[in-house]
Amino acid sequence: MTSLPPPPSGPQQQQRGNGPTPSNGDKVKWIFGGLAVVLAIALAVVVTVLIVKPDSENASVAGTPSGPESDLASTSDTSSVNVITEDSTCDAWGSIGQQLATAEESVNWADRDYRVPATSWSSSQRAMYETVAKAMTAAAEKTRNLETRTPHRVLREVYGQFVAYTVRFVDRLPSYVENDDDLAAVVDGLSSALSGICSGVSSKAAAAVEPLLSEPDEPSSGLAGSSGADSQLFIERDLPVCAEWESNAKMFADEVAPWRAIDPNIPYGDWTREQQSVVEEVRPVMSASADELERLGRRSGNPVFEDFAVLAAQYRRAFVAALPAYTPRDNSLSATATYLVNSVLWACKAAS
Repeated sequence: MTSLPPPPSGPQQQQRGNGPTPSNGDKVKWIFGGLAVVLAIALAVVVTVLIVKPDSENASVAGTPSGPESDLASTSDTSSVNVITEDSTCDAWGSIGQQLATAEESVNWADRDYRVPATSWSSSQRAMYETVAKAMTAAAEKTRNLETRTPHRVLREVYGQFVAYTVRFVDRLPSYVENDDDLAAVVDGLSSALSGICSGVSSKAAAAVEPLLSEPDEPSSGLAGSSGADSQLFIERDLPVCAEWESNAKMFADEVAPWRAIDPNIPYGDWTREQQSVVEEVRPVMSASADELERLGRRSGNPVFEDFAVLAAQYRRAFVAALPAYTPRDNSLSATATYLVNSVLWACKAAS
């Protein structure tokens, strides 16, 4: 596979290494756009969901059979996509996400050498992939229930694509080659995006800024969102818009580099004058990036791509709205935007 250029350097970047074994992990690959998101913060987002909703460890959504479109709680959601301020499936996702993360951590999944094909796996590597495949499959099976229960079309699509890419990745494992890891990158990105969304719900970060956002336009004509449960990959072949999506992500990462150096755990009241100046400079850059994400999504001709793009744009706009009174909980908004952007990017790569 053609090697992708690394992201801008900095303390808050994580990337695929070029050596035999990546030493800094591969769970997220590129963190395009920075947004103060590294693996540790992504995991913290999951922890936030579990801490804010302490009963989520035992939460479950059971007894929901898969069925026709009429069985979906989101059937009537055909309007514009926006940040999600509450959803009854988030507690259950917290449990699912925690179990998957625990299984991956138990075998050091983030430190795997994804370049090694199945034909060359050692016994320990094969055991690692088998452990993760089992955990991913279990997570996907449980997530199918959330897909039918959520009242939000776009969240149904995120759940559905998490399931679809998980199934495709697991199916590829017997004959795994390096390119198949792009599928795993989508799974990891969507999983982290779901945790970011639910963290924003639990912490009320999303609810605090949602009234400040303009309502996005309705879905493009003829693309009123996907219908029914989503079992196929939303990008099966490379789309013309994919190249521009990637270049836009790279450009954004460069433009917000000074902002990425600011510790996301520092609230706005403790920013130095220099940090305040940096934040003021990047706010219009972030807003422009959100507009571009939405523009590209609406050009895609793909209903799920468009919904993901608009959702990422709204979360980026939500973060911009939160910046004047920023607190660490607001990082879930930027995290969600970043992981959605990354998920689309790696879905494009997986289809190319």
